[in-house]
Amino acid sequence: MDAIVNNRKARHDFQILETFEAGIVLKGTEVKSLRAGKAQIREAFARVEKDEIFLYNAHIEEYGFGNLSNHIPKAKRKLLLHRREIRKLFGLETAEGHTLIPLALYWKKGKVKVLIGVAKGKDRWDKRRDLQTRELDREARRSVMHRQKGK
Repeated sequence: MDAIVNNRKARHDFQILETFEAGIVLKGTEVKSLRAGKAQIREAFARVEKDEIFLYNAHIEEYGFGNLSNHIPKAKRKLLLHRREIRKLFGLETAEGHTLIPLALYWKKGKVKVLIGVAKGKDRWDKRRDLQTRELDREARRSVMHRQKGK
């Protein structure tokens, strides 16, 4: 997976329940900006509307060499999924406390793909517990490495 941009904060703030790969409808200048890596999805989210799914607040910077037909940076963009996947996402999204967030934009066979996650917000104590388990894992790895070097 050749990532263009990752939403690193998403896994910290949300518990990801399920992921879906979606295509995205883009204009030519948007693709050129993505090739230059000029995108940000930290505040982006997706929403199902009338059997279609759209990505909101994804900032794709204007292409520097674009002309008057340059794209709008925070435009609403349509995502491409199968109808059954959209219906499943609609059912998951309507559950209380769930939202659809983009986890990554990446290239796959020359096309831009979006990894959409069905997410549930974490409480403060969930975040603390995650940090604690990560720290314990890190310490365990250090001690194993230290023992191996001693031999």
